[in-house]
Amino acid sequence: MLVVGVVSGSPHFSNEKAVMPGFGDIVKKTFYLGVGLAAYAGEQASSKVAELRSQVQNLADEMVARGEMNTEEARRFVEDMMRQAQQQAQTNVEAQKEPSSEPRRIEILEEDDQPTQQAQAPSSDNNVDNLRQQVLNLQEELKNLQKDK
Repeated sequence: MLVVGVVSGSPHFSNEKAVMPGFGDIVKKTFYLGVGLAAYAGEQASSKVAELRSQVQNLADEMVARGEMNTEEARRFVEDMMRQAQQQAQTNVEAQKEPSSEPRRIEILEEDDQPTQQAQAPSSDNNVDNLRQQVLNLQEELKNLQKDK
C-alpha cells in the first residue's frame, strides 16, 4: 500500500505495507466456525442414526410380540435395516461428490409460454397437456378453498 503524506510542504511517499487489523482473527474464527459446524453435523447424524435404530428396534419388538417373527429374525431385521440406511446415505454422499459430465438443462416457462420443440417429445404432448390441465384445476380449487375460509 502506498501512503502519501505531506512533510514540510512537499509530498512524502512511503511504501509501507498496511495490514488489515484483525484479519488474522477473522481467518481464525472462520476456521473454528467450520470445525464447529462439522462437529455439530456429526453429532446430528449420530443422533439421527440412534433414533432410527430405536424406531426399527421398536418395530421389530412389536412384530415379535405379535408373533410375526422370532427374536433371531428381529435381530437380523434391525441389522439389515441399519445396513441399508447406511448404504443409502453413502450413495447419496457419493452422488453429491460426482459432478455430472454436462450441465443440467433447465427451461423456465411463464404461464403463457409453450415449451420448445427440443424439450417436448411428440409422444408426450397429451401427457403434458393433461398435467397442465390438472395443475390449472388444482390452482382453481385452491383459490376456491381460500375464498371459503
